[in-house]
Amino acid sequence: MSEFIHGERGQGAIEYILLAGGIIVAAVVVFTIYSRMAGEAGNRINATTEAASSIMSSRINASLAEMFS
Repeated sequence: MSEFIHGERGQGAIEYILLAGGIIVAAVVVFTIYSRMAGEAGNRINATTEAASSIMSSRINASLAEMFS
């Protein structure tokens, strides 16, 4: 049992596994943050496009009403 506790075989492999695990966790966190930010940016773009379309539609309707009245 003492040899098992003090043995260092496999230590390098375990370190690589922990390093790979840390990189995977960091990648998932970055992807989650990026995904959330991209979704928010898309929502802002849609809202801005909708507002601009509404304003331009109102102006076009007003111009047409003015032309035909």
